[in-house]
Amino acid sequence: MRFSYDPRYNIAYIRFQGKSKEVESVKISDELIVDIAPDGTVYGIELLNANEQLQKEDNGQISIVNEATGELVAVPLSISNV
Repeated sequence: MRFSYDPRYNIAYIRFQGKSKEVESVKISDELIVDIAPDGTVYGIELLNANEQLQKEDNGQISIVNEATGELVAVPLSISNV
């Protein structure tokens, strides 16, 4: 999985698979697009207006939780408009 952020356009992308040129984009809302791979699995999730969506909670951090063990890792985000 790869998380990327482009401050020029304020877009975040979470990619779950290796690179693919053939995806179908499904617009869920004005700020959320889900890309579907040819095999029907989720390829990635695009967040428009990302800095607003990602900094609403958790003090600007991404929290990664292992639900089986309860282990939590917090990764700070440094998102700013350019």
